[in-house]
Amino acid sequence: MTSTPGTAPGTPPGDRSRLRRRAGTAAVAALLLAGVPAGAAVSADAGTPKTATGPQGQKLTVSATTGLDPAGQKIRVQGEGYGLTTGIYVALCKDNGDNRVPSPCLGGADMSGGSKTSQWIVPPGDPYEGDLASAFGPGGTFDVEIEITEKGDGLDCAEVACSVVTRADHRAAGNRTQDVRIPVAFAGQEPGEPGGGEGVDVPAGTVSYKSAAEFTTAGKPLDLLLHPDSKKLYVGADNLPDTADIDERGLHVLNPEDGTSESWISQAPGSTGALRASAAARIAGPLPGDGVVYNYPLRGVGSAKSGDEAASGVWLAGSTITDIAPGTTPDTVLVAQGATLSEIERATGTATRTLTLPGGTRFAADPERGAVWYTDFTAGKLHRVDLASFTVTGSFDLPGGPGMAGFTETDPATGAVWVGVDRSVLVFDAAGTLVKTLVGKDLARAAAFDTATGRAYVVWQDGGDLSDPANDNNGTLTVYGTEDFAPAAKDLSLPGNHSQAGAASLAVEPGGATVFVTSPAEGKITRLVRQVSPLVTRAPEDLTAKEGEEVALTAEAEGTPEPTVRWQVSTDGAQTWQDVEGATEPALTFTARTAQDGYRYRAEFRNDVGTTRTAAVTLTVTPATGGDSGGDTGGTGDASNGAGSTGGDGSTGGDGGTQSSGGSTTDGSGSTGTTGGSTGTSGGSPAAAGGSTGTAGDSGSTAGGGVAGGTGTAATSGGGSLAATGATVMSVTLAAAALVGAGVLVHRRARRRTEGAL
Repeated sequence: MTSTPGTAPGTPPGDRSRLRRRAGTAAVAALLLAGVPAGAAVSADAGTPKTATGPQGQKLTVSATTGLDPAGQKIRVQGEGYGLTTGIYVALCKDNGDNRVPSPCLGGADMSGGSKTSQWIVPPGDPYEGDLASAFGPGGTFDVEIEITEKGDGLDCAEVACSVVTRADHRAAGNRTQDVRIPVAFAGQEPGEPGGGEGVDVPAGTVSYKSAAEFTTAGKPLDLLLHPDSKKLYVGADNLPDTADIDERGLHVLNPEDGTSESWISQAPGSTGALRASAAARIAGPLPGDGVVYNYPLRGVGSAKSGDEAASGVWLAGSTITDIAPGTTPDTVLVAQGATLSEIERATGTATRTLTLPGGTRFAADPERGAVWYTDFTAGKLHRVDLASFTVTGSFDLPGGPGMAGFTETDPATGAVWVGVDRSVLVFDAAGTLVKTLVGKDLARAAAFDTATGRAYVVWQDGGDLSDPANDNNGTLTVYGTEDFAPAAKDLSLPGNHSQAGAASLAVEPGGATVFVTSPAEGKITRLVRQVSPLVTRAPEDLTAKEGEEVALTAEAEGTPEPTVRWQVSTDGAQTWQDVEGATEPALTFTARTAQDGYRYRAEFRNDVGTTRTAAVTLTVTPATGGDSGGDTGGTGDASNGAGSTGGDGSTGGDGGTQSSGGSTTDGSGSTGTTGGSTGTSGGSPAAAGGSTGTAGDSGSTAGGGVAGGTGTAATSGGGSLAATGATVMSVTLAAAALVGAGVLVHRRARRRTEGAL
């Protein structure tokens, strides 16, 4: 292992001021390493090193943390201050948050000693030390190299947040005191991505829907359409027996925000052309600007818009209309009358084309691809009709054979055909190949698509027969991605939505922010709004500041409703957390104090859906400029005695007495005087001219010049190295031990003066 002269093992170059506050064991390690050469590990991108503090004061440093090569990269990992009683693993792992075991890890738990993707570090003298594991160095230090890739061994850092971590080895798997985590990012990511923070009760960015309103102003709702131009909610309705005082059949036009009725078209031409009260069974599609084309029982094809007193329409010959959709021109509609498919002129009711299929009653049109998909639930068949030739061009089996009719819908974006049969949804691609089967606990009765987000919405209705143990009287809304068919939102229970009084229908606002679902049995339409748990979009980063400097931590998150934020601080290595009083803004700004060195901070975002936290970051506070100059001056004064690396280490010991200010430090000079005798006095005199830092340099001159037997002034001829003084490594070690005693004492006294500060 190698270290920069004047720094402890594992401390990045240029971070000397941090080292000066280290406890005495680190000083011993630095002195030992100055005289005992070791091989240096290969460093990766030194431009992005990062250091984190563990729950017991451990320091972990990773040489590269951003822009890592997904195909593989070597990184250097260094640590100090680890306990000498517990073995640890060093690896790239999934970051599961505070007090959660980092797992899985690249390379797994290396107990063979042959892995290059993880390292096993054990206390000196451990039975596994040797070929299987490396031993900690003095002061609980280590310096290793691991090879990491973006994917492998069940870990995919493109999908989950990953960190380079230390964790207790397999002999103390439940021990979280050794967990130190540094988020890393491969090329194209930011540290901690993906994940958007640590979801506390639900994963960050979880999408769900909740009921915002219930509309009971449209009788027994049978079908829905949210008009793309006028934004009005059109409802095809039948009469609701529960309201005997009024016949609610017809086409209702509602305000989609509050459900108030804007218009009600109850009259449509019958078989003789005379107007009569008519239900609106199925809505074919929108008219330009406003209005819809719809089917009214039994064979009527009508059209109407908000404000009309009655619908215009035609009465078809033949059997009952079982389905309807827009035609190939603005003036036509496609109509199913059982197994007969026709294209009809809306103005006259004349069939321009007719096709008789082997069977079926329901269909879905895909005008973008010139196809109609006709479903024969009784025979368990799906037929493809080419719209150009108006012929059947393919027939496909519905797995499971005949089943209860649900729905047939096409995804406008992909051309996939979604067929609801019994308690399943069968998804066929545009060529007729079955690509996915979705299974629910209820009956699949309606589907709709949002092309803006690539989402499919499915309503599953309960059977409504409570004598069947499979029924509970409640339906479900599910949301899926249309590419991977994975759940895209939490399932939502629809209480009371059962199929005894008819099938549900739904309409989705473009973008998916609002969804409308009908419940015919209850005579209501439920307006659902989308919610999203907080997702962190900007996370704070580790900060290093000087005593007295203003620092700012910033975090941002998105969610619906808009999340609130509060900042939290941990003074014990993330074991416990407390709110920072009054810190409820995205930016947390305060003056850095030495008492806050090693404190960890995080932002917690909340809304109605859940709570999400950012990864904890560490604040490192170095002495103010005056304090740093004093320490460095001490080293320079020491250089006049020895001009070597030992003097640099001596300045480290002296700084223990100069943390709080640039004044004199009686503790530091007294201890040094004891160690160095008259040499300490001589060395201290010239240093005194430089202020308190001269005393810090006094410690160094004792180690550098005093061991050689010269005074502070005479030591100039020493040549500046341990070899020039003629001292052995052991002699330096003994001198360092005495210095450590002084440094620890000063450190403890200084700490008592700052404990309790936030």
